[in-house]
Amino acid sequence: MNYTEVESVCTYCGVGCDIVAQVDDNKIHKITADKDGYVSQGKLCIKGKYGFDFVDSKERIRKPRIAKHFLEKNPHIKAKIEDSLEPLDENWFTTDLQTAVNAAAMKLMEIRKSYGDESFCAIGGARTSCESAYLFQKFTRDSMNSPHVDNCARVCHSPSLKGMRATIGEGAATNPYNDIYEAEFILIIGSNTTEAHPIVANRIIDVARLHDNVAVIDVREIKMMKYAKHKAVIPHEANLLVLNMMAYVILKDELYNKKFVESRTKGFEEYKEKILNDPYANPEFFKQVPGYEYLATLIPIIAREYALKKSMIFWGLGVTEHIDGSYAVMAITHLALLTGNIGKTGAGLMPLRGQNNVQGACDMGCLPYYEPDYQKPKKVGLMTPQLVDAMLEGKIKALLNMGEDIAHIHPNQNKIDKALNELEFIMVQELFMTEIAKRADIVIGVKSAYEKEGVYVNAMRRLHLSQPIVKSDLPDDWEVIKMLDNAMGGNYDYKTSEDVWNEVREVAHRRFSGASYLRLKRHRKRGLQWPVYTEDTPVLHLLDFRTEDGLGKFVYHQYQLRGMIEELMNGGVESGYYLTTGRTLPHYNNAAQTIQSEKLNNRYDEDILLVSEVDADRFPNTEYVILRSQYGESAPLRVKFTEKIKPNTLFTTFHHAKSRINYLFGDASDELILTAAFKSIKVEVLPA
Repeated sequence: MNYTEVESVCTYCGVGCDIVAQVDDNKIHKITADKDGYVSQGKLCIKGKYGFDFVDSKERIRKPRIAKHFLEKNPHIKAKIEDSLEPLDENWFTTDLQTAVNAAAMKLMEIRKSYGDESFCAIGGARTSCESAYLFQKFTRDSMNSPHVDNCARVCHSPSLKGMRATIGEGAATNPYNDIYEAEFILIIGSNTTEAHPIVANRIIDVARLHDNVAVIDVREIKMMKYAKHKAVIPHEANLLVLNMMAYVILKDELYNKKFVESRTKGFEEYKEKILNDPYANPEFFKQVPGYEYLATLIPIIAREYALKKSMIFWGLGVTEHIDGSYAVMAITHLALLTGNIGKTGAGLMPLRGQNNVQGACDMGCLPYYEPDYQKPKKVGLMTPQLVDAMLEGKIKALLNMGEDIAHIHPNQNKIDKALNELEFIMVQELFMTEIAKRADIVIGVKSAYEKEGVYVNAMRRLHLSQPIVKSDLPDDWEVIKMLDNAMGGNYDYKTSEDVWNEVREVAHRRFSGASYLRLKRHRKRGLQWPVYTEDTPVLHLLDFRTEDGLGKFVYHQYQLRGMIEELMNGGVESGYYLTTGRTLPHYNNAAQTIQSEKLNNRYDEDILLVSEVDADRFPNTEYVILRSQYGESAPLRVKFTEKIKPNTLFTTFHHAKSRINYLFGDASDELILTAAFKSIKVEVLPA
């Protein structure tokens, strides 16, 4: 059979792999990596290869849905649209797109009139194109006159943005992935790279095999440690502690780059004094922590090698999803500033982004405290956890949700459940009936990434203009938003995604002015790394940092003794376990897309609880257990014992909503930016 080959970009993680789809009769038959792909290097993970079945799934939302209970509560709206409704099941009517949009517009205008502009909020935007993310925040701010817009960075890398901007003025990766081959030393902390970002992991494994130059720091023994020279399994909530210790060693041994520090940073002397007098910053502290005494020797070894070589640091949600996540990111940038490991090829800072366009969504202004291009908004809105509180208080009455399952992937689901019940209106734009879609009043099915044109920005700031692999008569997200604006009396007049993008280039000109569709098409293979003017910028901070005075800044924060370390120092963990969560290779986030692929879901059709073999004797003698925290309970989880987990600790994934993992977490979050502390919660274990 002669297939048509279409180049595009993978719809999953923030690595942003280039893909080639083989298409016949408007159906995807196979996806492979581009043989000379700039990002993929001719390889894809199993999600990229096999995770395309969702496009043709029978579960796709093909017609807009309106909840019967919504029309019962709003008989005046039902009277106006009744002729366009068709019964679907006991809960839903289906209708045409214009009718669904008109009904939503009527309700939103009523809510604004009754409760004011700021009773509306919008959450989402990282699972769709930059064009849709841009219009999403513009609709919220301009059409609805509400400052309340947020995206899934709130539960992943918001602390990276906060910590990096506080120290070096820019919250994005400093280098391209291929700089891995130029680095003399690589430190990975809080990133299960082989599972979450496998195509970046491939590069790291390649150099590790050649040069034995990788150190891995994590709370459990992850697969990447198999290839590491230095393997540091640390206690829960110890990232900031360990990173400050590395800086302490570099300062005490005078391994810092004096010339770089003097010419390109400020606040060094005060920082140095604080850290050298901080009792928690001395690696000898670990001699007091039973089971982790070896770190007192290992951390200085890692610190010295990092300081003496051209080094890169990679991190993920294992760093950011803690109460001190932003401070830990600042501690990471301090290491780069101290040693001059930034602003050059083969040395830099690499936050590994989760969603395929979370970098782009933030660039587009889908944050309550930044407009596009990270400009200050006229009014700062509420972050998602604050919005949930405002829902419970009756201040937020309407939610527009675009591609983010707040009823699954966010913490404290018992609380969110109550908050959503308080809303008068929820509209969702989605591919499938996710947990939040099930709670909605109006659900509009939209094109997937494989059915539309648009710009996506990956974790290394690379812009890729995606093209449709197959045709679809569903609307794009931005088209739904345009129709909603028009139905409310607005004047959005975009004809194509390119029209929206050209406005982005004007509004966010500091990063995107030179990135026309024409250039992006011409450079589809390599892409362009922002900021893009006449040329693009693969490496940031070559001459100056993106701060007001161009200088990097030291902002020290002391580790606070708590949790597992405190318990261990006081005689051991007496009861319960410390749970951490993460991803597994076959699934992605809320599994809305990957669960539709038999090849992927068969590999991992339930969330599994990993337990240390050392704890087997004191664990319930049952195949399944339930976890309970002070906030809620999980569903029964299958138990698997392993030597890869330390005593007193547990690990599970959160992909399947039926597992109710996020019912275990409360409001504990990053002190500065409210990202949930998903990486450590004390739980008790009950037989199922």
